[in-house]
Amino acid sequence: MSQCNPWGRNAPRLIAVIMILLAPLASAEERPKVGLVLSGGGAKGMAHVGVLRVLEEMRVPVDLVVGTSAGSAVGALYASGMPVSDIEQRFIEMDWLSSFRDDPGRVYKPVRRKQDDWRFPVVPGIGVRADGLRVGGGLIAGQNLGFILNELTHNAALVEDFDRLPIPFRAVATDLETGEQVVIGDGNLSEAIRASMSIPGVYAPVERDGQLLVDGGVANNLPISVARDLGADIIIAVDITDSLMETDELRGAFSVVGQLTTIMTRRNTDQQLDLLAEDDVLIRPDLEGYTSADFYDAPVLFELGASSAREHGVELRPLALSRKAWADWRDSVSAQDAGARIVSRIEIEDSRRLARDFLKERIRQRIGEPLDTARLEADLKRIYGLGYYEIVSYSTSSLPEGTVLTIRVQEKSWGPNYLSFGLSYEDNFDGETRFNLASSLRMTELNALGGEWQTGVQLGTEPWVRSQWYQPLDYGYERFLVLGGEYSRDTFSLFDAVGTRVTEVDVTFRKADLALGMEIGGNAEVRLIYARGYATVDEQIGQPVAPEGSVHQGGLAVQLVHDSLDDTFYPRDGGFAGLRGRFEREGLGSDREFDSVTGLALGTGSWKGLTLTGLVFGHAVTRGTPGIENAVRLGGFRRLSAYAPGEITGDNALMVSAYASQTFGGPLLPWFVGAGFEAGNAWPSLDEASWDSSVKSSSVFAGVDTFLGPVQVAAAYNNEDNWTAYLNIGFSFTQLFY
Repeated sequence: MSQCNPWGRNAPRLIAVIMILLAPLASAEERPKVGLVLSGGGAKGMAHVGVLRVLEEMRVPVDLVVGTSAGSAVGALYASGMPVSDIEQRFIEMDWLSSFRDDPGRVYKPVRRKQDDWRFPVVPGIGVRADGLRVGGGLIAGQNLGFILNELTHNAALVEDFDRLPIPFRAVATDLETGEQVVIGDGNLSEAIRASMSIPGVYAPVERDGQLLVDGGVANNLPISVARDLGADIIIAVDITDSLMETDELRGAFSVVGQLTTIMTRRNTDQQLDLLAEDDVLIRPDLEGYTSADFYDAPVLFELGASSAREHGVELRPLALSRKAWADWRDSVSAQDAGARIVSRIEIEDSRRLARDFLKERIRQRIGEPLDTARLEADLKRIYGLGYYEIVSYSTSSLPEGTVLTIRVQEKSWGPNYLSFGLSYEDNFDGETRFNLASSLRMTELNALGGEWQTGVQLGTEPWVRSQWYQPLDYGYERFLVLGGEYSRDTFSLFDAVGTRVTEVDVTFRKADLALGMEIGGNAEVRLIYARGYATVDEQIGQPVAPEGSVHQGGLAVQLVHDSLDDTFYPRDGGFAGLRGRFEREGLGSDREFDSVTGLALGTGSWKGLTLTGLVFGHAVTRGTPGIENAVRLGGFRRLSAYAPGEITGDNALMVSAYASQTFGGPLLPWFVGAGFEAGNAWPSLDEASWDSSVKSSSVFAGVDTFLGPVQVAAAYNNEDNWTAYLNIGFSFTQLFY
């Protein structure tokens, strides 16, 4: 007859707890030197944070930290004195996707760049030189990652010797030329982390002391040997290296590439594991089913790391301190408040093509004032938004007279001439199809002030060519000149009262223009423009409504634009306001005399994935007769959607619209559904405008956001009982103004 076990299945765990409690605590004076070694593994590195939490719960001190890649990021934060709870919170709240983008956000671009966004949204990092095309050293330069790391390590920004951190620290990177490991123990802490986690082919290499550095996992993914060399008596190693896949899992190209990478890191990891001694502790969190890209599973990864560490409680207990000794140790490694750092000098490094004054004028930090990190990073993001630099970063160093602020810029290796591309498509499945391909060559840094020459070409149903010279008149870009020439061709249609097209007119425009402008803050500008050219009626089908031959155009325009939208095509925050007055006069070269005003106001905001957008557009002729070549056209996708493109044409027009959409899906491929309402019309005179005489359009739509802009399908219904369907790629609200 078997005897009953009163503890049941919990017996082994209870015995382990008793052994831990009975084990002697380490003496603060005689304890061994503990080295913590954290391996690389992308997002799975967040399991390291859970291990740290358990070490603190058990009162196990760490005397030095060595990390590779993701392990260097977690290790550096802990070594700098950041509490584990703060590390966890930062990782949960972090916008991980932004670390895989270089663009700091559209809001940091100058208005002139934003005007190009809707036509040339694809900027693939291709440069043009006399010897051919050039591309960057990685898909991502690491600009936003640098800002994130700077912010995370700001308390240690003045520490140049990593032995002087609260806990001595080393990051491991790989020399791209030799494949050998590079142990980083001094310099800028954020730069050291950035070098250690520069995945080859994804992030561009980091240049440091004449070496090009990439992810340390290539040479030493679990740097136990480095910790030994630093004098560690006991190693606590946390290994999150991927396991090799089985044969039946190696069926696709991505799995094969992943296996090759894993072979490389697994091999050097196994070599390091052979260096572990009997008293060392190896922790291998069970991360089955998780990948190096699962950044948004931070809480789960924390717990998996913590659970694994608790399983090694018996091995860790001899390293634990008494409560008093632990409190003393914790105080000694806590981060100290950096306090107000008074800037005594500002230095600019590596600005070769442009004058240093070009950068200094864009930095609002003043000598003799405390360092304002938030304002400085905003300034650097605006410098990056100009498009000249691969990396814009900063560091601080301490001198007896105060803090030295160093601004580093790394000019694009594939510059200074860049290609960009665009595609737009609109089809209402009723014979109205518009398809355009566009490309632009932008030649930058043509003089010390930052002169540029840009030429754009669009081919398709709406051909367009523009070449322009942009010349700043001062280092700060506050005043500028633009000289340009433009060719475009468009089709105007007139419809009768029942919606039947009675006239179709093809008009070609040619013009030259000169503008004097001034930037107003970061998101607004004003321009005074003189334009001279002519419009030619190339073909007229149906009732003649335009004169044969050329109509000369010449006049002045005043244009004021504010643009703080966060996205060109699918904005979720910000606003746009544009106002333009145009004055055509015979004395300025025009065959017609008229004055007109065009305005567009757009506002949008989001809450928990729900986005609301409101828009008001208007165009009014206040004097004279402009002719059909200057008519305003509505109709088409989101321009009174239930009507055909150009079906509503006139000298004066008004439109109001509102849209609501809900975003679904993950951050990598968001999709959305929504509904909209539009009301407006065109009238011979605004005196005739009224709500009763306006036409209304209601629509529902769905789409997916892509690098070309949203790909959307929509169905619209008007107050005349007509339905229209659309497939659209690359629509921007700002097209209504430009």
